[in-house]
Amino acid sequence: MTARHQVSRVEPQQLYASPNALAPHYSRFRVAERLLLTGHSHQAWPDCGFRGQVRAWEDAAEHLDGKWERAFAKASRVRAAWKRLLDDPEGHVALGANTHELVVQFLSALPLRRRPVIVTTDGEFHTLRRQLDRLGEAGLEIRKIASHPITDLAARLAASVDDRTAAIAVSAVMFRSGRIVPELGDVAAACEQVGAQLLVDAYHALNVVPFSVRELGLERAFVVGGGYKYCQLGEGNCFLRFPSECRLRPVVTGWFSEFASLAKDPHEEVVYGEGAARFAGATYDPTSHYRAVEVFEFFDRTGLDPATLRRVSQHQMRLLADRFDALDLDPELVGRDRDLPIEQIGGFLCLRSPQAARISAGLLQRGVSTDSRDSILRLGPAPYLSDDQIGAAIAALGEVVRELHS
Repeated sequence: MTARHQVSRVEPQQLYASPNALAPHYSRFRVAERLLLTGHSHQAWPDCGFRGQVRAWEDAAEHLDGKWERAFAKASRVRAAWKRLLDDPEGHVALGANTHELVVQFLSALPLRRRPVIVTTDGEFHTLRRQLDRLGEAGLEIRKIASHPITDLAARLAASVDDRTAAIAVSAVMFRSGRIVPELGDVAAACEQVGAQLLVDAYHALNVVPFSVRELGLERAFVVGGGYKYCQLGEGNCFLRFPSECRLRPVVTGWFSEFASLAKDPHEEVVYGEGAARFAGATYDPTSHYRAVEVFEFFDRTGLDPATLRRVSQHQMRLLADRFDALDLDPELVGRDRDLPIEQIGGFLCLRSPQAARISAGLLQRGVSTDSRDSILRLGPAPYLSDDQIGAAIAALGEVVRELHS
């Protein structure tokens, strides 16, 4: 019997135990042998993803150009999976290889000559931060709102929008601090009042923090995200969600957007396809979608829905925090932010240290994978790690810090 047929629903307690019940399904990534606290950056892929990778090759070899019918069917299933994760039955979902290409399409659709202001925060991921900085150099007005304190960030964003604002762009969870941005619906309402657009980066939310387009009041917002982190899909699986009534005409537009009308007479102006095709790109590598379908189905079979994954993540986050506190390290050497409770933080724990990079390097030498951003050491658990593995990683952290400062 293959691993595909052996997989069954798991309960959270089975994931805390040793061995973790999920670990055998990640054998190629050897998650039971390694201490991978990089779940906020990239999670391991379940073995079923490899089968998807191989099937993509087999379909290309067998069907040549005829593979595209099968590839488009996979893409349709991926879009449906994103809509379920977003709790969004009404919106459209365009797919892309990365969030940057989707963000650029979104920006190109804005009336920037008439409304030359984009509002964002000083805590956005590099995809958005770099592109907006460059647009600022080219003459757009980029207003950056301080991301701290997080508690009133939404109110400050809402107050900053006016009739010159084309869009607000903000994360649902800040990638440096892990803090969840509350009251995004208020930002959406402020944008709607003046005719601006709202773009929410949900990359650090989906599959680790509850994110419902309907419950958050984001039905008219754009949402961007992808599967490299908590969804375990690997590269090439990103999306742009946009409202069903959207009639924006992105300047950066691929020929797939007019795929259905290619055989018709030329048009006087550029036409856009219906639904998700409005923000469609062009020829792409469909392998990632084959892999994504397998992984989404794996999550369904094991019962790893967003609510369960949030419960597991919160358990692991509390365990990380408690074990770290028990080390009783000098807070001048390394400490954690206690301003917000764990419930208001996403899927990774931030530790502050002037030697964060050295600590991360020292942990790697001991077999513990983490990462650092300036003075922040980020620890990101994942559902395939047992409590014992998390405890061992924190014990190694204590050894590294004491060794560095002995």
